[in-house]
Amino acid sequence: MARDILIAPSILSADFAKLGEEVRAIDEGGCDWVHVDVMDGHFVPNLTFGPCVVEAIRPHTKKVLDVHLMIDPAAPYLETFAKAGSDIITVHAEADKHLDRSLQVIKGLGKKAGVSLNPGTHESAVEHVLDKLDLILVMTVNPGFGGQQFIEAQCEKIARLRAMIGDRPIHLEVDGGVNPETAPLVTKAGADVLVAGSAVFGNGEYAGNIAAIRASAESAL
Repeated sequence: MARDILIAPSILSADFAKLGEEVRAIDEGGCDWVHVDVMDGHFVPNLTFGPCVVEAIRPHTKKVLDVHLMIDPAAPYLETFAKAGSDIITVHAEADKHLDRSLQVIKGLGKKAGVSLNPGTHESAVEHVLDKLDLILVMTVNPGFGGQQFIEAQCEKIARLRAMIGDRPIHLEVDGGVNPETAPLVTKAGADVLVAGSAVFGNGEYAGNIAAIRASAESAL
């Protein structure tokens, strides 16, 4: 079945000194979602954004704010990120001892709920919460920093997750090393949302970069 491919540029690769301007640029350049990588320096070896940044960029776009919480614990901050303007809140299976409860909280806050899986985590980690999911995010790099090399072996996991999802209305997102060369690999495997950082922001040609990733991804469908 044909799938619409969504492109979600990661503002981790944006110029932080002009973040609002960068968000408006990718919006005007044709992105579908805006991906926000929240890192705590504990669950992953880097520090990035807090809810105040989500709140600050919210007025600059009407596109979906796709907020990826690479933090442990995430549960105490779900309401804060929801109130800041997130549309989708994704937590990591590895960082949440009460995953089902956290997903219920996110849904109760009126937001869409996602679960992310690190490269070393088996897809069975989400099998028992499928009824509460709007999104599954597969990390195709080890989380923490942008610009890493794509881990092609994750395509097998993507394919198994696509089969597990079946007809459920769950997006299958990929984050890490996505560019026009790797995009067809993940969409062929079953992904429908592609997070891209340096491949979008690297040269300032936002619209052209987004279009190139989308066209390459769709060529594999």
